[in-house]
Amino acid sequence: MDLNTVEVVDIPTTRDDVWPLGPHDAVLAGGTWLFSEPQVHIRRLVDITALGWEAAVVTDDGLELAATCTIGRVAELADELPELQPTWAAIPLLRQCCGALLASFKIQRTATVGGNICLSFPAGAMISLVAALDGSVLVWRPDGSDYRTSITDFVTGCATNVLAPGEVVRAVRIPASALRAATAFRKLAPSALGRSGIVVTGRRDTPQDGGSFVLSITSATVRPYVFQFDEVPDADILSTAHAEIPDDAWTIDAHGDPDWRRGVTLTLAQQIRAELL
Repeated sequence: MDLNTVEVVDIPTTRDDVWPLGPHDAVLAGGTWLFSEPQVHIRRLVDITALGWEAAVVTDDGLELAATCTIGRVAELADELPELQPTWAAIPLLRQCCGALLASFKIQRTATVGGNICLSFPAGAMISLVAALDGSVLVWRPDGSDYRTSITDFVTGCATNVLAPGEVVRAVRIPASALRAATAFRKLAPSALGRSGIVVTGRRDTPQDGGSFVLSITSATVRPYVFQFDEVPDADILSTAHAEIPDDAWTIDAHGDPDWRRGVTLTLAQQIRAELL
């Protein structure tokens, strides 16, 4: 869609060039959502794709994905990383979470990690990934400082997050300890290739990394819910934790009623618990 209110497109090449950002400015990376509907308040686009960020940085300490990394590139890493980091058992989760987003191959080649997280929609595929693997979000402030926060603290509700005016997401980081874990994945959608109504993931860390069991629920709720246990819990303990999700946290839309989401997520969570025993 043409954004016929836009008067200026700026393309910064250094961090200092990104600012100032005003109320009528929008940061542009992939733009797949930005150009999907009218944005009548926007007068200027700030295209951050020329800042030269490496899409994915792989080290023994973990994986860093730039905000401008495409979702398609994340899916490709699922094929490349086993050779680079053979102990990272959680790698299949990268492609699984990418597939939880309703997106054609054209969208996946353009939509970005940062855009998906900043939109903070319940069905954010990258939110599911980062929540499942204990990832954190690096945010640049306009004053030149930055901070890092967990995805559960970053996303505060449906399409809301902690970003203050002028702040820009720089990257997400996933630690190697989570990438070494055994994982299980469940997704339900109204159609096989449709947007997910429910995404539930489980992770069991290696004994060397503490042996924790982590369960995350996304898409079914307006923000990610992550539960951590010292070990794989029994069915009753998991049910008690699941019951802590507030009634108003369940997503209400055409992809599933809140009661259905509440009931089915518990069933899927119990399946994952049994799988990772």
